[in-house]
Amino acid sequence: MLTVRMPLMSRSMVVALSACALVAVTGAASPAAAAEPTPPAPPAVALPAVPTRPTPPAAPSKCDTTTSEELGWGEPTRTSDFEGTALPPDWHAYGPEPGHAKKGIRTPDAVSVADGVVTITGDDDGTTGAISWHPGQRYGRWEGCVQADPGKGGYNALFLLWPVAENFPVGGEIDWMEITSDDRQKVSFFLHYGAQNDQEYGSVRHDATEWNAWAVEWTPEKITAYVNGKEWYSTTETSHFPPAPMNMTMQLDYFPPAGGSTAMRMDWAKQWALPESEPAELSLGPGEPATGQPGDYPQHKPRPLDRIEQRAGA
Repeated sequence: MLTVRMPLMSRSMVVALSACALVAVTGAASPAAAAEPTPPAPPAVALPAVPTRPTPPAAPSKCDTTTSEELGWGEPTRTSDFEGTALPPDWHAYGPEPGHAKKGIRTPDAVSVADGVVTITGDDDGTTGAISWHPGQRYGRWEGCVQADPGKGGYNALFLLWPVAENFPVGGEIDWMEITSDDRQKVSFFLHYGAQNDQEYGSVRHDATEWNAWAVEWTPEKITAYVNGKEWYSTTETSHFPPAPMNMTMQLDYFPPAGGSTAMRMDWAKQWALPESEPAELSLGPGEPATGQPGDYPQHKPRPLDRIEQRAGA
């Protein structure tokens, strides 16, 4: 409610105003005080309308059906639509550094953004890319709209949750969309856990060369994988669950030799916090490089959020 404070008036002013009001009501004004007739006001001139620039409509999603819509997840906590020509500042390209199992190379040069889509390419020599989204959280929901080109051997396309603390394998790993087949018709789920890198596994037959919305929900009781609103894998083995916050990662991983070049693309990504979610206390500064080799590239490891804030304010 808006409260308007009026200036205080002196008692004499109040009395004067009251007298004026009485004169106005009774019409007892003296002839000398009679006002001159007021001339008629000039006709109002209509001003031309100021043209307004229409707000451009949001680009339509390349995924027609999503889990978040089908299950009513509501508004996400964070969204990336990849407008412009560069990664958003909360997405971080890996490297340059050795690739998966230190084969090939991951480089930001393999990552591009155009027409609302981020693309990761992989060539014959194992030059490829990966990007991660910070800050992460323990427990929550993630969904991404992605498409993968067929390959000729040597490349897996992935969405995964990776430990923010960069302490794999004890920190765990949730591969909630790993496209393993060359024709991109089979998609796998891997849950890595424990010091010996034990794994749970599942798979689904699905055409991943088309645009699909892949999602994961991680609660203290269950991890569930979805595609286009349909559940296809779940586990309640809570002793296998990651022990700390994770962040979403998109990778095109090299398994030599490569039979040729390929690519994967993402139209958008979304993240939801749950009431039980625990936000990460580690992150990366805007646009800083990420790493999959923290022992060799400690300067690219996430660091306490308060240090990032202090550096930004310096």
